[in-house]
Amino acid sequence: MSYRSPWMSADLDQLRDLTRRFLTKELHPHRDRFARQHAVDREFWHAAGKVGLLCLSCPEQYGGGGGSFAHEAVVIEEQARIADDCWSFNVHSTIVAHYLNAYGSHEQKRRWLPGMASGDLVGAIAMTEPGTGSDLQNITTTAVRDGEDYLINGSKTFITNGTHCDLLIIVARTGDQPGAKGLSLIVADTRDLPGFHRGRVLDKVGQHGQDTRELSFTDMRVPAANLLGDAEGHGFAQLMAQLPQERLTIAVSAVASAEHAVDLAVDYAKTRTAFGQHLLDFQNTRFVLAECRTEALALRTFVDYCLARHLDGALDAATASMAKYLATEKQNTIIDRCLQIFGGYGYITEYPIARMYASARVQKIYGGTNEIMKELIARSL
Repeated sequence: MSYRSPWMSADLDQLRDLTRRFLTKELHPHRDRFARQHAVDREFWHAAGKVGLLCLSCPEQYGGGGGSFAHEAVVIEEQARIADDCWSFNVHSTIVAHYLNAYGSHEQKRRWLPGMASGDLVGAIAMTEPGTGSDLQNITTTAVRDGEDYLINGSKTFITNGTHCDLLIIVARTGDQPGAKGLSLIVADTRDLPGFHRGRVLDKVGQHGQDTRELSFTDMRVPAANLLGDAEGHGFAQLMAQLPQERLTIAVSAVASAEHAVDLAVDYAKTRTAFGQHLLDFQNTRFVLAECRTEALALRTFVDYCLARHLDGALDAATASMAKYLATEKQNTIIDRCLQIFGGYGYITEYPIARMYASARVQKIYGGTNEIMKELIARSL
C-alpha cells in the first residue's frame, strides 16, 4: 500500500534495508533449528552487533547507534515481517539497554553498554516471579545489604534471554517498606556468578526460538555499586517510567505482524484454487481480507501517532496502554481470520501463519496483561 509512516526517513530506509538483508541471511535459514534448541546461537548476537543493529538508540559515546526509538522500531517491524519469533532484540536493546542508559551512572554505562552494543553481553530483565505477574508490588525476591555487596535470594520466571544473559536487571526488595516503596533495580553480571542458577527452559505455546527460562538466586552476591539509581527504593518508579516504551514496542510488533498476516493471506488467496476458482474470487474471502486490511491500516495510523508522541517525549502511560491493548487484540483477531483462509494448511507449523498465530497469543499477556492495560486506561478517564 502507498501509506508511509510519517516518522520514516531516508536514514531509516537504509536501516530497514540493512536489517532485512541481515535477517534474511543470518536468521531466516536457521529459524527451525533455533526453535528446536529454544534459542538463537550465541554467535548470532555478535553478528547483529557487528553490523550495528544493537542498542541503536543508545548514545554513541557508550557504543550505541546514537539514534532514536524509530531506529529500534524499524528492526522490530522487520522481524515481524518475516514472522520471526526467535530473536529477542526488543528485550536486549529497547528494554534492558534503556534502563541502563536512563538510570546507570557514567561508570556503569561505560562498563556495560559497549558490550551490549557489540553483542558480547546479552541483556535480560527479571521482574516476574512464580507468584507475581503484573502486580509488581508483590515481588518477594530480596537483596539484603552485606558490607559492599547485596545478598540476593529468590526466583524469577518467564525470563526472556534467560539462557544467554550476561547482564541481568533484577527487581528485588531492598527494604522493609511494603508494596512499591521497598523495590530496587540491581544489575548482576551472571558470568561465573556463584548462587546464580538457570532453571528449565519453558515449553511455550509459541515463540519456541526464544530462550525463556526460570532463574533462581541463592545467597547470590552482587556488588552494591550495581544498584541502578542514586538510592534504594526507586525501582518501582523506574519500572513505571520505562514501561510505556516497552508497551509501545509490543504495539509496533503487533501491527507489523498483523500487516504481514494480511499480505500472506492475500498472496495465498490469489494462488489457491477451490471449486474451479481462486479463493480471492469468492466474495467472502475478498470481504474478510478487505476488513483485515482496513483494520490493520487503522491500527497502523494509531501506533504511528503513539510512536511520534514518544519521539517527542510526550507519550503518557495511558496512551501507551491503549496502544498495547488495541494492537495486540487486533493482531490476534486479524491473524486468526487470515489463518482461516489457509484452511488446513494454516494449522501446519511449516506455514508462517501458523507460527504467527501461536506466537501472537502471549502479546496480550506480557508487558502487563490487557486487563491491566484497560485498568490503567480507565484510571485516566
